[in-house]
Amino acid sequence: MTEIDNDEQEHRRPLGMVLLGGLYLFFFLLTMSTFGHPFPFFGTIYQGRAAEALVFVDSLICLYLFLGLMKRQTLTWYLLLGYNAFELVNTLTNLFWITSAELEKLVGDKVDPQGIMMSNISVMVAILLLSGFIYKHREYFTNRSWYLF
Repeated sequence: MTEIDNDEQEHRRPLGMVLLGGLYLFFFLLTMSTFGHPFPFFGTIYQGRAAEALVFVDSLICLYLFLGLMKRQTLTWYLLLGYNAFELVNTLTNLFWITSAELEKLVGDKVDPQGIMMSNISVMVAILLLSGFIYKHREYFTNRSWYLF
């Protein structure tokens, strides 16, 4: 009877992993919802097929990260940190290279540059905190398999 309880404890997913999985599932759904809309990428706003291709690739990455989190894959730990670093650089690049005039032209309405700056900075702080949490809890990623399935 004790062995079953110990075995059950080993297979339980820590709350942090469940929350991370939910967050990256949300990121996947959020990315998919931007399909067909302009997509900012490294200081350029892409539209049409290019934007759709970028959204598709970003969605696949988020889906892989979600599945890797659910499988507790060690490789996913590295990929999460790399993806978050990439998102930080992309957000920072977009903040400096995409002007409010470009956004106003695209949106067709007045854009508050201070609001854009604050929202991007808050996103970067959130990504840094999330990356810190992921880095600190490397022991949650126990599956050393290179494959998800």
